[in-house]
Amino acid sequence: MRTATLGPAQRAEALASMAEHELDVLVVGGGVVGAGTALDAVTRGLSTGMVEARDWASGTSSRSSKLIHGGLRYLEMLDFALVREALKERGLLLERLAPHLVKPVPFLYPLQHKGWERLYAGTGVALYDTMSMARGHGRGLPMHRHLSRNHALRVAPALRKDALVGALQYYDAQMDDARFVATLVRTAVSYGAKAANRARVTGFLREGERVVGVRVQDVEGGGEYEIRAKQIVNATGVWTDDTQAMVGERGQFHVRASKGIHLVVPKDRIHSSTGLILRTEKSVLFVIPWGRHWIIGTTDTGWDLDKAHPAASSADIDYLLEHVNSVLAVQLTRDDVEGVYAGLRPLLAGESDATSKLSREHTVAHPVPGLVVVAGGKFTTYRVMAKDAVDEAVHGLDMRVADCVTEDVALLGAEGYQAMWNARARIAARTGIHVARVEHLLNRYGSMADEVLDLIAADPSLGEPLQAADDYLRAEVVYAASHEGARHLDDVLTRRTRISIETFDRGTRSAREVAELMAPVLGWDEDQIEREVQHYEKRVEAERESQRQPDDLTADAARLGAPDIVPL
Repeated sequence: MRTATLGPAQRAEALASMAEHELDVLVVGGGVVGAGTALDAVTRGLSTGMVEARDWASGTSSRSSKLIHGGLRYLEMLDFALVREALKERGLLLERLAPHLVKPVPFLYPLQHKGWERLYAGTGVALYDTMSMARGHGRGLPMHRHLSRNHALRVAPALRKDALVGALQYYDAQMDDARFVATLVRTAVSYGAKAANRARVTGFLREGERVVGVRVQDVEGGGEYEIRAKQIVNATGVWTDDTQAMVGERGQFHVRASKGIHLVVPKDRIHSSTGLILRTEKSVLFVIPWGRHWIIGTTDTGWDLDKAHPAASSADIDYLLEHVNSVLAVQLTRDDVEGVYAGLRPLLAGESDATSKLSREHTVAHPVPGLVVVAGGKFTTYRVMAKDAVDEAVHGLDMRVADCVTEDVALLGAEGYQAMWNARARIAARTGIHVARVEHLLNRYGSMADEVLDLIAADPSLGEPLQAADDYLRAEVVYAASHEGARHLDDVLTRRTRISIETFDRGTRSAREVAELMAPVLGWDEDQIEREVQHYEKRVEAERESQRQPDDLTADAARLGAPDIVPL
C-alpha cells in the first residue's frame, strides 16, 4: 500500500478538508490513543479526522518507559484480566502489527532472599509466560529462566555480589514511543484519515444538547476553523478534564496525573548484557537497554502543576540514582546522566490518594450526545482503548458500521520489513551505506527506509551522520520535516530523533545543523532558523535549571522559564 506524507502541504490540505466537509468521527488528541482511535475509525470505513494542539506524541506518549509489556507487577495485584489483555497486545505488535518498531528485551530480576523468593517470584514469571503462550501470542520471546548468583553475575557483571543470591531472567518488549505514534498517525492517514498537528481545539460547537463540532486554531498559520463531526472522541490523556470543561459538562470520571521521570546514561556506565528490574518500596525500577544507552526509571508521584512541561526535580534524580546504586558495584553519579525526561501518566481517579494505587485500566463514556471520552490505560493496550472508543462512537451514528479490524492492520513499514532485513547486506552494498546504518534505518522506519535512502541517492551529503549526534543521518532530519510532520527544531531533536536525551549537551551542539536541514523543507529564512535555535537552547537551559531545584514547585517554575515557540 502507499505510504502517507505528513509535510506542510498535506497538513494545510487536511485542515481545509476537515473544515469543508462534516466528518463521521473527529479525534481530539494526537497521542497513542488518539492516533490509534483515528486508525480504528478510518479502517472501519468512517470519514475520520484528528487534531493535536502541539506535536504528535508531545505529551505522555513520548515520555514513557518505552516498554510494551504485560505488566508483570499487576499479577501481584491479581489483575489477571489487564495482564492477559496486555500480553495479547504485546504479541500482536511483536509478530504482526509492528515488528520493525517493537523488539524483545531481556530483564534480570535479582533475588535477595533464599528459598521463598525464588518460589514466589518464579511462580509469577512462569504464570506470565504461560498466559502469554496460552493466547497464542508468545512466540518470538524466549521463556524465563532461573539463574544462580554466579550465572547472574556473568550476565550482569555490574551487580554487586552481595546484592543478590540468584536471579530470574524473563523477556518483554520495547519501542521508541514517539516514533511509534508518528508511524501510527501516518498509517491512519494512508487509509484516508485527515490529520493536523499544531491545531488547538479552543471550544466545542453545540446544537441544543448535542456536540456537533469544534473550533480549532491553527497554531502555525494563525487561522481559525470550525470542524463538524457526527461524533467527537476526546482522547487527550492528562488533559481530559480540561477538554471536558470546554464542553461545560462535568465528566463521569476524573483523570489525575502521576509524574514519572527517567534518566539516560551511556551504555558503558553499567556493564550488563541484560536489562534489570528492581523492586522499590513504592513500585518497581527498570534499567532498560536503549541502543548505546540505558534508560533508568521510573518514579510515581502526584502532579498538579503544568501538564505540558512536567519537570524533574533534583529530588527525583537523587531517588533514581539512590535506588539503582543500591545494587551496582560501580556507583552512578550526576555526571553520568546524559538525559532526563519527565512524563505524566493519565490515571483514573479512585478513592486512594496514592497514585501508584490508581487504576491503570481505561474507561470510555458518552457524557453528552456527540461526544465520547476515553481515558486511563497504558501504552501497550492503546489498540483496545481505541476499539472501545470507536465502538462507543458508533452507537451515536445512524448507519451500519463494520467491526474493528485493527488486529490485522499492520503499521506502515511492517510489510516487507523482514525481507529487507534479510537483504540488509545487499542494500548496504547497493547504496554505499554501512550495514550498521542500514540496520538502524530498518529498525526505525521498516520498509519505509527506502524513502530515506531515496533522499540520500538524490543528495549524497544526506548520507553523512550529524556532526554532534552521529547515531543519526542527516537524511533523517529532512525526512522528519518532509514526511513525518515535524514543524519545529524541538520536534526533531526531542521526538523524531532522541538526540535531546542521548547526548550530554542535550542536543544544543546539533541544533543549528538540524535547523538548517529543516529550513528548505519548511520554508524558513535565517531569522526563523535563529529563533528555532535560540528557543531550543533556552528550553534546554530551563530544563537543566529545573533539575537543580529541590522540589516540584521550584522545578516547575524554573521549567516555565522557556516559553513554547510560536512561529512569526
